[in-house]
Amino acid sequence: METRTVIEVAEGLVRDFEDELLTPMPAECLQCFVHRHLLELNCDGSLRFAAHFRDTIAPRATSLEKRLADQGGFCDCEIFMNAYWPNALLRKQDYWRTRGDGFQEYVEAEPPTTMPQCLGVRRGSTQPCGLWQRIRRGRW
Repeated sequence: METRTVIEVAEGLVRDFEDELLTPMPAECLQCFVHRHLLELNCDGSLRFAAHFRDTIAPRATSLEKRLADQGGFCDCEIFMNAYWPNALLRKQDYWRTRGDGFQEYVEAEPPTTMPQCLGVRRGSTQPCGLWQRIRRGRW
């Protein structure tokens, strides 16, 4: 009979928990997966969640990091600052308001405080579900 040390048992439990935590939900899109994990864990300045999704769900998407970087997503949090934004139907509308000094100012739409459940994509896809839209940037 094999005897395992307390450290080996603890490491096994941590690996099992990590696998459970980092497993994408069925039909979950890349953007929903990364967004969900950023709410629970901080960005470390890399594409660790995007890369994990790719390795787990879409291993053939070998240029994912390059595509995200081309869109301004050099790390997981930058995906949502520069590349994808919640769909316009989920955001509050832009509006004009009068400041305390009497001047009008334009207030841009804000993302929702919570995102609905992922609408789903086909297995192996790194494209967003209908909850996300691409941020279009002008060329200089």
